[in-house]
Amino acid sequence: MFKDLKALGKESLIYGLSTVGARLLNFLLMPFYTHYLVPAEYGVVAAVFSYIAFLNIVYHYGMDQAYMRHYADREKAFPAAFACLAGTTLLLTAALCLFPAFWAGASGIGAENYRLVWFSAGILLLDTLTIIPFADLRMRHRPLRFAGIRTASIALNVGLNVLFLRFLGLGLESVFWANLISSALAALLLLPELSALSLKIDRSAARALLSFALPLLPAGLGSMTVQVLDRPIMLHLADKASVGVYQANYRLGIFMMLVVTMFDQAWRPFFIERSHRPEAPAVFARVLTYFTLGGLWLWLALSFFIGDLARLRFSGVNLIHPDYWGGLGIVPIVLAAYLLNGVYVNFLAPVIIAKRTGAILGVTLAGAAVSVAGNFALIPPFGMYGAAWAVLASYLVMAVLMYRRGRAFYQVPYEFGRLGWAAAAAAVCAVPGLLLAPAGAAGLLVKAACLCAFPVLAWYSGLLLPEEKAKASELLRRVF
Repeated sequence: MFKDLKALGKESLIYGLSTVGARLLNFLLMPFYTHYLVPAEYGVVAAVFSYIAFLNIVYHYGMDQAYMRHYADREKAFPAAFACLAGTTLLLTAALCLFPAFWAGASGIGAENYRLVWFSAGILLLDTLTIIPFADLRMRHRPLRFAGIRTASIALNVGLNVLFLRFLGLGLESVFWANLISSALAALLLLPELSALSLKIDRSAARALLSFALPLLPAGLGSMTVQVLDRPIMLHLADKASVGVYQANYRLGIFMMLVVTMFDQAWRPFFIERSHRPEAPAVFARVLTYFTLGGLWLWLALSFFIGDLARLRFSGVNLIHPDYWGGLGIVPIVLAAYLLNGVYVNFLAPVIIAKRTGAILGVTLAGAAVSVAGNFALIPPFGMYGAAWAVLASYLVMAVLMYRRGRAFYQVPYEFGRLGWAAAAAAVCAVPGLLLAPAGAAGLLVKAACLCAFPVLAWYSGLLLPEEKAKASELLRRVF
């Protein structure tokens, strides 16, 4: 078991280094934007990229997942998947480009920002061209190439944003120019993956891919509704400035999101390849336990110190502009929501192994319904805090429902007793650190003590098994 977990950890680390490095570069744009864009302008940026994230699901419609599931027949699956995406992408892009003022007005960003629709269409087109080559790299276990291309694209994006906004003063549209150019770089670097693309399309392979992928489309839309629809809803129920403040603080949850993303990148190939082994269910259960333990510790660390980090001053300038500090209280809620999303990702394994992807539909639609209803109910009285709690409730519902559906297809003996003890230990540490810590240096000491208390509780409360303590002791001896 530990050998398999080591393999998962190794690929998670490589994917994670690329994802963390690239996303951290991108994260640097958030404090940068708070100093060069007023909250209303940042609200427009947040809303447009929320729409792009939502439309990415429509453009991709689960074809990357279908390709990975049919990777055993790669020679037929690769050209078929790419051809399906090429045809639908041209149609969708034309629909966006022909009526930009209509889409801009209907979205709430204002008809005067119609040019942003054209930028969005270009970004969506280029990102869709890369989705199958990136999936191919994952299945061929080429994480370093995957990492290099992703990092180069986002590094260019960051550099162009700084150039356009800081030095050239080009304004709001330059944010989208930077994204368009960086997406083009990724597509260019992936051309070698397309060199072996056959011009002959196998129709049976295309049908098999579509039959797997299309049930994922409404599920993907439901999942993305949970992730991004709060910004457009807030745009209609509040104002652009509120969306900007919410987005800036929501993005402070990036560190938990990165952990979930890097885990997901390695997790899907991991469980697909091992699903036939007799020891697989026990391994999958242990993965959830370790993921939750690590995630709870990270939630404590980030919740305790992210506000202090946001207020840090460098050369007389705050990391986050003070105009955005009013939303710092949502960060622990957002971090908890991302952690629950990671639990949901763990529970996806039984459904995908059984090829019962249709089951994902009901779960994600339920999560989307909770998200939409929660946002409309909670934003008017509670503002951005209502939106954050709606996201948390959505991921909780999705995790519970996905577990219930998955156990009908593939039994995994999840260690819920240990998970409960871990959550209780985290709660014991969180209360004094979040609610009772004073301001200043004394508060930092209290938070640090509470953070250190979590692994101590895990060690001495019986949460860790004897063999796990032995492995941990061995690792500590190697390190120190």
